Amino acid sequence: MDIDSLKCFSAAADTLNFRAASRRVALSPGAFSERIRRLEEELGTRLFDRTTRRAQLTDAGRRLLPHARQLLRDAERCREIAQDTAAIVPYELTIGTRFELGISWLAPSIAQLQEQAPERTIHLYMGDSPDLMARMQRGEIDAAVTSTRLTSGTVRYATLHNEDYAFVGTTQRVRGPNDVHDLTLIDVSSDLPLFRYLLDALPDASPWPFEKQMYMGGIAAIRYQVLEGVGVAVLPRYFIRDDLASGRMRELMPDQALREDAFRLVWRVPHPFEPELVKLAEELRAIPLK
Repeated sequence: MDIDSLKCFSAAADTLNFRAASRRVALSPGAFSERIRRLEEELGTRLFDRTTRRAQLTDAGRRLLPHARQLLRDAERCREIAQDTAAIVPYELTIGTRFELGISWLAPSIAQLQEQAPERTIHLYMGDSPDLMARMQRGEIDAAVTSTRLTSGTVRYATLHNEDYAFVGTTQRVRGPNDVHDLTLIDVSSDLPLFRYLLDALPDASPWPFEKQMYMGGIAAIRYQVLEGVGVAVLPRYFIRDDLASGRMRELMPDQALREDAFRLVWRVPHPFEPELVKLAEELRAIPLK
């Protein structure tokens, strides 16, 4: 159903005379009648009862008329919007993040971000890193805040905040791998992505002989287990800042620097809102981690 046919239908409904209506839309009477015929054929019903001099709307034509005129108004509005270079166009972005960072940092930042760009609506999706990256590649989310290692050439990113780590426990004392035979290491998963920040900073990256390993799936659960005295772990410093300051946790091997990482806003390329994502990254960079 094309706009020009609806214009013909509206003109005919106004004049109830096909010849006068054809002049209004600058068509020959034959071309005008053909437009109406094709529209009726597409809709599967007659829109006009015609005589040689007059036309009358059928019941179907009367039902269609207000909707057709609304469509024509909307089409004209599309042209106005497209040509209005000063208009502020609303848009939405869905940002993925892991649960802990979403709760502690992104969710509390939504109001501030909304003030900075009222035309933008931000939705959050929370999941683990593999889930976030897969959803981003499928287009189910627009971008992800993550520190995961990036190996795909189909993504682009902007660095948000450096992320440094601490090797922590409660009452345990550790000076090196010889002191962990009776300790439990707590990490996200069996590939030890957090403890790797310590191992990769040492000249000898050999596995440490912990008595036991536990996998908690996320840093909030790891923090809880460490505070309960269950074991030791490497955790992001921003996430345990208060625990260290209060003495609930203590840093093990404080003189040993750990490998650092960074939070990044990552999006697939090409992306229709890439300039807006770059702007969002700049705004997030100005909000301290919590």
